[in-house]
Amino acid sequence: MNEIIDLTCQQLLTSFFKKYPSPHLQIEVNRILKRLLALKILMPGKQGGWAGGMIYALANQYCRACGIPGLLNKESEEFFNVSIETIYRRAIISLFRIWHI
Repeated sequence: MNEIIDLTCQQLLTSFFKKYPSPHLQIEVNRILKRLLALKILMPGKQGGWAGGMIYALANQYCRACGIPGLLNKESEEFFNVSIETIYRRAIISLFRIWHI
């Protein structure tokens, strides 16, 4: 199951960073995905929520949350095919699991 999640998330992340380049953020997001997969964390639901959530979490970790930089919330929803609320919830879960396990 994690292989499918990894492939789907990685494809979404590759597409995202091809359209919205950010080399440093891309490296950090890939690191977080590998860690979540290594910990065998269940990632239920649409993978767009997880991919968007990881980007959202890392882009906003040291500042007041304001969405994904350079995108309107509507654009984020369309790109990842999930609501901004789902992206936000996945961001919180991703960060909590990474830094508290």
